[in-house]
Amino acid sequence: MPPESGSSVVSRRGLYLAGLLTASVAAIVVIMGLTTRKMADAKLSEWTETQATPVVALAAPDTHVRKSTLDLPGRLEAYTQAQIYARVSGYLKEWKADIGTPVKAGELLAEIDAPDLDQQIMQAEADVASAQANSKLSDATLSRGQQLIPSGAVSKQDLDQRAADAANKQGLVKSAQANLDRLRVLEQYKRITAPFDGLVTVRSTDVGQLINAGNGGGPPMFVVSDTSRLRVYVNIPQNYVPSIRVGTKARMSVPEYPDRTFSATVEASAQSVDVSSGTTRMLLVVDNASGELMTGAFTNVSFDLPHPEVAVNVPASALIFDQGGLRIATVNNDNRVVVKPVTISRDLGKIIEIGSGLTADDRIIESPPDGIASGDHVRVAGEAGTPGEPQTAAASEPRSAQ
Repeated sequence: MPPESGSSVVSRRGLYLAGLLTASVAAIVVIMGLTTRKMADAKLSEWTETQATPVVALAAPDTHVRKSTLDLPGRLEAYTQAQIYARVSGYLKEWKADIGTPVKAGELLAEIDAPDLDQQIMQAEADVASAQANSKLSDATLSRGQQLIPSGAVSKQDLDQRAADAANKQGLVKSAQANLDRLRVLEQYKRITAPFDGLVTVRSTDVGQLINAGNGGGPPMFVVSDTSRLRVYVNIPQNYVPSIRVGTKARMSVPEYPDRTFSATVEASAQSVDVSSGTTRMLLVVDNASGELMTGAFTNVSFDLPHPEVAVNVPASALIFDQGGLRIATVNNDNRVVVKPVTISRDLGKIIEIGSGLTADDRIIESPPDGIASGDHVRVAGEAGTPGEPQTAAASEPRSAQ
């Protein structure tokens, strides 16, 4: 064989091997690219599915009992108060007690000069004397007639008339005496006295003022108040009435003593609901022996509401209100949603005390997303194993040699 033929054979064999090697490398690159893209697509699919699963934050129920209070406005009033009006007409002669004066029962407050009443008493005394004289004459006439009956000088009819006249005159004496007694009782009301131990809180009269009997639609002459104890009237909302019974203790504060509280006790309840306000009126009594509190003053009354020994408290944001009623979404050990119906015991603002439907071991979704339902799979924020961003296929593919 000539030398050129051998070189030609070697050259063709080298080209064949080079081509085979190039095809193998190309096949390997293609296979690796397809495999990498398939793996990237699988990771992207997994990441997309994971991202479609909602992430929720959990909150464990708070089992600490939270004390709650009910604060309501009220007004202080004297436990006993008397508005004093005159029973006789006249002019005020003098007054003895001004506002803020402590008085005892029966103590003189004022005296009225009543000349008209004095004249009526004098006339009544004269009427009594005249009636007594007439009655005495009638009795004497009847006695003489009875003595003349045996002689026939007086007829039976005449004697009966004398007896009737004597009885009539006796009746007139009693009538005149009764009128005189009435006027003398009224005369005692010229002296205005305190009905009980207390404090003069109003004086609306002065010396020389014309006094009309009765209230006459005008203000009272005096107001005497027993301020050793004070009444506090408070309107309780209907839903709190069962929690505030007679004997319940309350704390009371007034603006003039901002750093102090006073103890009050529920003494009576109206046992009815005002249809206009939906409240029940209750009476509290506070001791005021020191005289620090004033009648008519505004006060704030605070009641400690009863609470259970163990409570389940959840954030208000965990509540779900929909056509299914009031519910709360929880997460079980498999990260599946379990929606539970609940009832509210007390609304404490940002915290809700649950009456039934939850236990202290439940895992509460703090802010459930819209449309969440039982059986939905969720991811819990902060738990390990949460997948991150996927690596794209383009980034995963190896670059071809240039």
